[in-house]
Amino acid sequence: MPVSLTAATASGLCAFIDASPSPFHVCATVAEELVANGFTPLPEARAWDSAGGKHFVVRGGSLIAWADYDAAPTDPFRVVGAHTDSPNLRVKQHPDLAAAGWQLVGLEPYGGAWLNSWLDRELGISGRLSVRDGAKMRDVLVRIDEPILRVPQLAIHLSEDRRGVTLDPQRHVNAIWGTGDSPASFLDFVAERAGADGADVLGWELMTHDLAASTLVGRDNDLVSAPRLDNQGTCYAGLQAFLAAIDDPGAATPVLVMFDHEEVGSQSDRGAQSDLLPAVLERIVLARGGGRADYLAALAGSVVASGDMAHATHPNYPDRHEPAHRIEVGGGPVLKVNQNLRYATDAAGAGAFALACAQAGVPLQRYVHRADLPCGSTIGPMTAARTGITTVDIGAPQLAMHSCRELMGAADVPAYAAALAAFLTPAIEE
Repeated sequence: MPVSLTAATASGLCAFIDASPSPFHVCATVAEELVANGFTPLPEARAWDSAGGKHFVVRGGSLIAWADYDAAPTDPFRVVGAHTDSPNLRVKQHPDLAAAGWQLVGLEPYGGAWLNSWLDRELGISGRLSVRDGAKMRDVLVRIDEPILRVPQLAIHLSEDRRGVTLDPQRHVNAIWGTGDSPASFLDFVAERAGADGADVLGWELMTHDLAASTLVGRDNDLVSAPRLDNQGTCYAGLQAFLAAIDDPGAATPVLVMFDHEEVGSQSDRGAQSDLLPAVLERIVLARGGGRADYLAALAGSVVASGDMAHATHPNYPDRHEPAHRIEVGGGPVLKVNQNLRYATDAAGAGAFALACAQAGVPLQRYVHRADLPCGSTIGPMTAARTGITTVDIGAPQLAMHSCRELMGAADVPAYAAALAAFLTPAIEE
């Protein structure tokens, strides 16, 4: 049965986001919830005697989970996809700087960060360290929820244009974290907070996050104000939908995949252009006792819902939207279509998701980007190309995409999860 409209909540989404400041923390948050629901992690570097039951795999900031009960080798998959990364400011490899009596941390933008939104905010640090452990190496999660960094705006009196400042990503987004004419060791500070010695740190992926808590806002508390809604809104709704679907998987094996690096093109060892999803799906089929031909047959009957957030029509900028495709906050999930395949949706994929929305009892909105503006993309097109699986691009409506803080409707959280749960549980043909 599809997830109930009360299983996924706006307050639950806020808690999820606040627990997950980096892609690595998203995977840790999801893994903890999966283990609590009877899932077992499988190491990729070992043979899988059986992939039956409830399992998941973590590769860095990416995760795949599935529930496989007595399936035949050729049985299809229903996959909900999301991405764990969000645009932000990340720490450079030589971060220690000093200028004009200030101690600075060198930062650079990751993805399409809306840079002005990161100014004058209290910022923490999260990510992971690779630390020497004797002759080996181990990963250490890092999370510092303290106001240690701030990127200051230029005073209006010093600006050439008082309507706004154009930021140079090389010169204008370094963060202040102290005073003095000599640089201080940022890496030593982070390592100490992580319980490690700075001399043992061999590598790191560190990023900033806004310390203001996610919250419900508006006259009736019917809006969600939070960082990283793109795309943790889908990660949370997808997880809730997946957990609701595993007890009644219907005619296909339910799969949840969350990729890292979508915001920078997905071309990495764990992005949507990697072998992660095809390799895991093939290993599931092999563990069922099937072969290569069975795997290809299973893919041919499968469908992927590529979930990413969608643009709600902005009340202050209605002219920036396709006039015939108004998208409302609180109006239900969004089907995204682009004729030039920035989205992967075709008629078959659209039909599968529209049917799921109807079965879940939630309305469906249809989005098309203005033809005279460049359209963003998702994990959808590359997932379709890597696997050959019918793929549909969908999302939940929001404002301020790629800002340090974004806005969506509280009612869209359960509606989104309900549609995804129905998608994961297609009816068994009689």
